[in-house]
Amino acid sequence: MAAISCNCYRSVGIDKPYLSGHNLRRRTPFPSVSVPFPRRISCHASSVVSQKVVQKDFLHLDDFDKDAILKMLDRAIEVKALLKSGDRSFRPFEGKTMAMIFAKPSMRTRVSFETGFTLLGGHAIYLGPDDIQMGKREEIRDIARVLSRYNDIIMARVFAHKDILDLAKYATVPVINGLTDYNHPCQIMADALTMIEHIGRFEGTKVVYVGDGNNIVHSWLLLASVIPFHFVCACPKGFEPDAKTVEKARKTGISKIEITNDPKEAVKGADVVYSDVWASMGQKEEAAYRRQVFSGFQVDHKLMDLAGSKAFFMHCLPAERGVEVTDEVIEASNSIVFPQAENRMHAQNAIMLHVMGK
Repeated sequence: MAAISCNCYRSVGIDKPYLSGHNLRRRTPFPSVSVPFPRRISCHASSVVSQKVVQKDFLHLDDFDKDAILKMLDRAIEVKALLKSGDRSFRPFEGKTMAMIFAKPSMRTRVSFETGFTLLGGHAIYLGPDDIQMGKREEIRDIARVLSRYNDIIMARVFAHKDILDLAKYATVPVINGLTDYNHPCQIMADALTMIEHIGRFEGTKVVYVGDGNNIVHSWLLLASVIPFHFVCACPKGFEPDAKTVEKARKTGISKIEITNDPKEAVKGADVVYSDVWASMGQKEEAAYRRQVFSGFQVDHKLMDLAGSKAFFMHCLPAERGVEVTDEVIEASNSIVFPQAENRMHAQNAIMLHVMGK
């Protein structure tokens, strides 16, 4: 396997002014030629990858360069095929344990990480909100150092983005960002994998997100800082994504980035129309108000018709059917939300293999 150059990884924070002290929740034409995909990568451990010394964690998509991202997606495809074949001989995590911290509960994140780690030979330990109470019963820096002495890897799904940064700062084992209020990199890796499987490529596609400018949008923007594609976020006024993250993505000049308040115009020519809940966990008290503001942003068959016959529908789930998306759309033949959900496990397997040098 080709060596990953030392500039694949960049230390967190140095080139990320958009992470400093800002309220992250509230807020050049792109290349048209895509790289042939996929390439074959061995399921066996690579001595080259295991020599990485700079970036041990998976926190933001733009911590990695294009080659590293594509190699993780390649690996996901290969290991998925192996597991689908029924072959259970590939057990790189034999004798390894993973601590899974959940400040926010989740079905998909827990089951996909725990099942994936188990299928590859490891043992995952669930730590719910009452088991740790990060930053309340015990400081994050202490938790990070203690868990590092018990486990080989840590995955955390938390509210404040600073919590995942502090966890990674003090942990001596790899830390994977399972979601924060700012971003959700594992989800977008699964999304890219799903697009490759159904469209044949990810690079050079048009992805149109319709809804709140939330952590999913931030993750798409960070990926657009690394791999060229056309990303459009259609959201109501006042619900745009973090301005510094948008600016950062645009400054790279890698992708075409658009933020608009017109979903009907935005979806034209889309390869993917993407939606998410209008009120995320921690915003449920705003649900009634948001339903009024977002009333013109529901993905229904009329909006999908405007997107065109080639457009797929994606949703990171859970979905509020009849709110941000109609039942008709989510059950349509061009809906790929359930392969997308399955690919959380396969993408995350590749991420874990990468950060653990396997």
